[in-house]
Amino acid sequence: MASLTYDLTLAGLAIGSAAALTGIGLIVTYRATGVLNLAHGAIAMICAYVLRQSVVEWGWPLPLGALVTLLVVAPAIGLVLDRAVFRPLALAGAGPAQTLVASIGVFVLLVGTAALIWGGDARADVPVLLGGDDPWAQLGAVVALACLVGAVTRWTRFGRELRAVVDNRPLAVLSGIPADRVSAAGWAFGSFTAGLTGVLIAPYVRLDPYGMPLLVVEVIAVAVLARMRSLPVAIGAALTLGVAQAQLTRLHPEGWAGDVVQAAGANLFVLALLVGALVLPGLGTDDTLPPPSAAPRVPASLWLVTGVLFLLPLGFAGEDLTTAVQIPALAVILLSLVVVSGRGGQIALGQAAYAGLGALFTALLAAAGLPELTALLLAVACVAPLGLLTGWPAIRRHGLALALATLAVGVAVSRFVFAQPYATAGVTLSRPAGFDPDRRYYVLELVVLTGCLLLVGALRRGRTGRALAALRDHERGAEAAGVRVAGLKLLVFVLGAALAALGGGLLGMGVRAFDPDAFDPVRGLLWFAAVLTLGADTLLTPAAAAALLVALDAGTHAGVAVALIGLLAALTGRVPPLLTALLAKTRPSPAPGPHRRPSRAKHPGPAEGGTHPDPGPAEGGTHPSSPGAAVIAAPPDGPEDALPPASAARTGAPGPTEGRARADGTRATGGARPLTGESSPPPAAGPGRTGGRAGPAGGRAQPRRPAAAPRPSGLTAHRLTLTYPGGLTALDRVDLELRAGAVTAVVGPNGAGKSTLFDCLAGTLRPTTGRVTLGGVDITARPAHTRHRLGIARTFQQLAVFPSLTVEENVRVGARDAAVEPVEQALRLFGLAGPQRHRAAAGLPTGTLRRVELARALASAPHTLLLDEPAAGLDTDETAALARILAALAADGLTVLVVEHDPDLVADIAHTVHTMEGGRIVSRTVTEAAP
Repeated sequence: MASLTYDLTLAGLAIGSAAALTGIGLIVTYRATGVLNLAHGAIAMICAYVLRQSVVEWGWPLPLGALVTLLVVAPAIGLVLDRAVFRPLALAGAGPAQTLVASIGVFVLLVGTAALIWGGDARADVPVLLGGDDPWAQLGAVVALACLVGAVTRWTRFGRELRAVVDNRPLAVLSGIPADRVSAAGWAFGSFTAGLTGVLIAPYVRLDPYGMPLLVVEVIAVAVLARMRSLPVAIGAALTLGVAQAQLTRLHPEGWAGDVVQAAGANLFVLALLVGALVLPGLGTDDTLPPPSAAPRVPASLWLVTGVLFLLPLGFAGEDLTTAVQIPALAVILLSLVVVSGRGGQIALGQAAYAGLGALFTALLAAAGLPELTALLLAVACVAPLGLLTGWPAIRRHGLALALATLAVGVAVSRFVFAQPYATAGVTLSRPAGFDPDRRYYVLELVVLTGCLLLVGALRRGRTGRALAALRDHERGAEAAGVRVAGLKLLVFVLGAALAALGGGLLGMGVRAFDPDAFDPVRGLLWFAAVLTLGADTLLTPAAAAALLVALDAGTHAGVAVALIGLLAALTGRVPPLLTALLAKTRPSPAPGPHRRPSRAKHPGPAEGGTHPDPGPAEGGTHPSSPGAAVIAAPPDGPEDALPPASAARTGAPGPTEGRARADGTRATGGARPLTGESSPPPAAGPGRTGGRAGPAGGRAQPRRPAAAPRPSGLTAHRLTLTYPGGLTALDRVDLELRAGAVTAVVGPNGAGKSTLFDCLAGTLRPTTGRVTLGGVDITARPAHTRHRLGIARTFQQLAVFPSLTVEENVRVGARDAAVEPVEQALRLFGLAGPQRHRAAAGLPTGTLRRVELARALASAPHTLLLDEPAAGLDTDETAALARILAALAADGLTVLVVEHDPDLVADIAHTVHTMEGGRIVSRTVTEAAP
């Protein structure tokens, strides 16, 4: 028994050593470049093939082949990836999601290349490099490598430079650090460890283009458990899991428990990956897939051509459509990625698991005696709720964490279901009665595909379509605009799982078999890369990608389509999505109109064809210092690409000095009433005034602010304290009350806690202790979208607009119901009701986008408006116009909170100014009598 324990421990240490090498390589690459290199396993596979080729095929001595493979080929792969793929992305400021897509592209490219060069057959003659059955040499190499990496990163200048490049690459470059060389060294070392992993484990596993990369992907678990930071934790986790997995082989329970224990014993790293990805804190922050600049529309003529092409097999092929029947079914599976990734902007790497479950459940239900079509529909109904396996983690995970969670689910389903005899032994599939011939079945698939396309097309329209686009473009902005982000994420993942299951069932019935290899996680990565490469937000992509993947390999050589998709995905930073770019060229040009960035030069006077900022009575204007002089909107037929200058349209609302305390202590009155439609006596005509409520051209009807929600008593913070993990206190017993009809400003240095307080009031953060109340009701636990429905609207310091939506659609996202009038009022109020309303927000000037964001906030008819540095990015004229707007809104009864660094803007509009330092309010200044 002791001998068996010792032997199993040695075997486990061998497995753990290889896994530890993977963890070291992944962590070093991540710390040096910020990239989670999912292609690590593919690089390991390529290096194992190169070693075998040089030693077995070409007859090189093993030491020479190993030196060339590990010291030349492997680092060269890393340097090529750095130079050709990831450095351009870093220089372009790409986020983790974009670099993740590129690494998936590299994975797929290397897998396809290996299939083209060496074929898909497994090789069992890879030479043993270190140790044979003795793991101590491997373990010694791992420990020595870890010590070397730790010493270099902690005690050398290179290590400091490495950390600086990862933290802030532009700042590191400005500091004189050679960021390119640092990242290149990280890639070279990461590829070296991948190559070492590959040549060490290849003799003991099946070396083929698909199986070995997936095996290395599974042991990503050790890097995940180490949170991509700690080498000792990664090594310890790898060795522990390796030994535990080996020892579990001693257990042989009877019955179903034996099957479960055997599956767990063979896949302990998969369980660790699942737990690490779903339970431990995530690696991602707010990063999602980059949204398209505008939602592409497929012309009817292109749909007609696509339909004709899909019907061609019925007219020109014979009775045998074995290849053709796979295309519509695969298109339905890929359509699920359009829903999740294209519409919802979420990373989904596990759709192959849901497709396989759809095929498996269909087979099992049909075997139980149900008709095939009924079995298919029930299988879809069973798999759809399983979409919560990835949808639920997606509620609180983003970017890399979400990618790992979806990948972990896909790998776990493949290993614990598809690869186990207890689940798939003897499973067969047959076609529905009456559809056994290929031609009839192909027609059935086309009908199902058409219905699915119509269903997903409906997701682009109406309120749900706008909400999905908002979620994809800017998740925090969508939640602040009232979108139920959590529910929407669950919807897209559940619908995506249902479509994948439907396509999987159709695919299985089409080939009349359940093939676990057709639904392995590598296929999921390939499908994801194909959809992202062609364009995730167009309904044409699933059909085109399915035809490409099936027909190209069938007509040429296996691996051609995979390599092509991988190449395009790897170059995602340089090559735009193909179909999206094609459709953008066919899209009609927008209506002509001003589309320029506002100039920061002096304002043109009348002689320059412009409008003087301070027109006198002779120019038909109203002097800003006179009653009733507030800038609200640009003239409906005037320029719309900047916040309106001081001579733009005016209403009876007060200007920056109106509605404020006069020197004698009395309060100036004036003109908030026209914003709400309430009647008031017109100001007397005279110098500096217009008769009645003169508009921009004199006598023109004024735009009005949407009628506000019923106003409860003010939004109040009671003893708010927020302490982050690690002990940092961002807020320390802060009290703040916002008064109706007043502008409250919070100022202070960076790090004072202003944004944290703002986010606690808006619902983005929940304080550790203390309460937030509205009208005396505790709303501390209410999320941001619920507070929006309660009448609290907010804007963001960094613009939170939705670039793939038009200006009007952006504003409609903020509306709390389907009513049109509040949206129209908000558009008119900010000078957006002209032709500009139909333009996509992408590319519009900052001043216009600030107006769009404010209009969206006011479209909900709020009683409280929270503004986080609203003047950020605005020039002097735009800031002055913004001050007039905010003063008018406050005079109209709106409660306004401004967190702002611009002292002039604060002085112009604030009634009460709170100064924060160190998480506390240290002073309060009242600039006028309470409203």
